[in-house]
Amino acid sequence: MKRIVSLALALMMTVSLTACAGAAAPAAAPAAAPAESAPAASEAPAAPEAESKDYKVAMICDSSISDGGWGAACYNAMVDAAAANGWETAYSDMIDQSAYYDTIVSYCDLGYDLIYAPGNQYTDAVLQAAEEYPEIAFALLNGGANTPEKAVNGNVTSLLPDANQIGWIAGAMAGLMTESGTIAFIGGMELDTTKAKYQGYAEAAAYVAEKAGKSAKTLDIVYSNSFSASDKGIEFAKAMIDQGADVFFGDASAVDSGARQAIDEANAAAGSVKIYDIAQPADILGQNECIITSQVTDNSSLVGLSMQAVMDGTFGGEVIYGTLQNGALSAGKISDLVPAEVQAQYQEYLEQMINDTFMK
Repeated sequence: MKRIVSLALALMMTVSLTACAGAAAPAAAPAAAPAESAPAASEAPAAPEAESKDYKVAMICDSSISDGGWGAACYNAMVDAAAANGWETAYSDMIDQSAYYDTIVSYCDLGYDLIYAPGNQYTDAVLQAAEEYPEIAFALLNGGANTPEKAVNGNVTSLLPDANQIGWIAGAMAGLMTESGTIAFIGGMELDTTKAKYQGYAEAAAYVAEKAGKSAKTLDIVYSNSFSASDKGIEFAKAMIDQGADVFFGDASAVDSGARQAIDEANAAAGSVKIYDIAQPADILGQNECIITSQVTDNSSLVGLSMQAVMDGTFGGEVIYGTLQNGALSAGKISDLVPAEVQAQYQEYLEQMINDTFMK
């Protein structure tokens, strides 16, 4: 029955996938016109060209690819990596957790070479599908370090940006910019990666603030249990502002967008920008007035490495890490709201992180 359902889903999705798939590789150039005279008898016939394979990748996502946050960044990472490697793309977004597995299977039945799932929350569905489709590769962004070894067919890879370093990048700026001594963090789901980001954020902010002769207390993390409920972000941000928070960071996609809306409204009511937000994982300075910088993750490089491994026949059974040291993590552009001397100090801290001397 499971296979009947999945095949039915696959047939239903065929039309929609045509609309969202990336452009196929361009057709080969027309053959040159034949020469006027026949080739000499001694000339050997040309060897036929090897048939090239058209590779396809599909992303499943429980948030929107137009959310201005996690969903958008992960989708753009896939598109950029596919363009660089000549792959076709497709996606399904705003998927409920109950539909993860069936959506993955639908793409498997349609013959996709790589399934890209941007979040640890997809692990169970990915491992189940990977066991049933050993010929297909599965790349799990923010997957657990031990997830690949759980795949019985060795066809799962975890793409793992260093969550603690992500927290440091945001926390150092928060510690420098807080005036109230209270900062905030909003989580989407209670994932190990989200906890690690929160821990890095809190410890870096406290360290940097102490060096500047002040303090930075991070409010307890709150979870929306969703990456798409922007109304939760509005609710959380208002409550945290009431508790004195003046710098925000989050790991909740559209929920973070809702928080920024509430922050902008609070700043407008006060007549000046005194409450700030640090975005991630893309550089979106200017999207909201409250954003002072972004933590940037180059997920396209990680997805691209997965594609190369598929084409080389070496995919699976490993973790591909992204760090400040290898350039997969960085800080984005900085707002003029951040004083020049603070920007200079922040750059020094970033260099310490790269050189592995931060907080040591």
